[in-house]
Amino acid sequence: MEKRFKVYVYQDGELPITHDGPCKDIYSIEGRFIQELEHGGGKFRTHDPNLAHVYFFPFSVTWMVKYLYTPLSYNLTPLKQFVSDYVRVVSTKYPFWNRTLGADHFMLACHDWAPIASKGNPSLYKNSIRVLCNANTSEGFKPRKDVSLPEIHLYGGEVPPKLLSPPQDKTPRNHLAFFAGGEHGPIRPILLHHWKNQNNNNNNDDDLVRVYEYLPKGLDYHSFLLNSKFCLCPSGHEVASPRIVESIYAECVPVIISEGYVLPFSDVLRWEAFSVQMDVSDIPRLKEILSAIPEEKYWKLKEGVRAVRRHFTLNQPAKRYDAFHMILHSIWLRRLNIELN
Repeated sequence: MEKRFKVYVYQDGELPITHDGPCKDIYSIEGRFIQELEHGGGKFRTHDPNLAHVYFFPFSVTWMVKYLYTPLSYNLTPLKQFVSDYVRVVSTKYPFWNRTLGADHFMLACHDWAPIASKGNPSLYKNSIRVLCNANTSEGFKPRKDVSLPEIHLYGGEVPPKLLSPPQDKTPRNHLAFFAGGEHGPIRPILLHHWKNQNNNNNNDDDLVRVYEYLPKGLDYHSFLLNSKFCLCPSGHEVASPRIVESIYAECVPVIISEGYVLPFSDVLRWEAFSVQMDVSDIPRLKEILSAIPEEKYWKLKEGVRAVRRHFTLNQPAKRYDAFHMILHSIWLRRLNIELN
């Protein structure tokens, strides 16, 4: 891939919705990918569209929501209309879209509404490579052609300082499991019903399951990540959760509780080697299941988390095997499945 793969970025469109995107907070990967490909894409980017293997639509769904959506209207038509207009422009101006009806084109977006925005053009939705954080098979995500994008929450544009260098020794962590987050979506209410505040006042139990709807004032979220063996990552409104990457940064074994979620980079990463995947029906037995994991297996999982951290890191400039390269590799694999005439 590194020697051959070439990406052409369409230059059409104006700021801020195209050629820009958020580079901090929850949807930061949208802007960081666009920025890296347009300004630091190096050997992967080509300015000659005739040499390209894939063609990139450099629009940001997050910025569409910011600049086109009327708050509380629940009218997503402007997002779909923007996508429709953009595809119409490039398909009229260039020959590349019409050769494959978009099969060798891709969009990338982390906002929850990206799958809906992609419906602005039926061929984009059906044929193109959609790189999405909201990788839900029950909502039309197709693992064979689409790419699951990790949701990386960069506070202020950077990894939180406490997560930059987690402890490297085998010092025991005080809490068995930890979660803090809002009660939204179908899964979190179940988790909070069974485990909210169950162990939070017992400071003598080294097998604590710390589950909060919101952390009380004075408690530090990242300190809990660093002091827990397992970090619970239930889906919220949508399947993706930034807690998965936060857990990896903290070297806390992710416990993924989701339905229909295609995990990022699962073409090449063995998630069972560095995470625990739990059915929603097992939530009442959460403590029993995690406590039953042998210590030797836990340390292997933790070593696996440490090994994959580099694949979920956004470097500036990008480095081999980091998140930027992993995303391109996932796109490359799907491009290989396309049969062009």
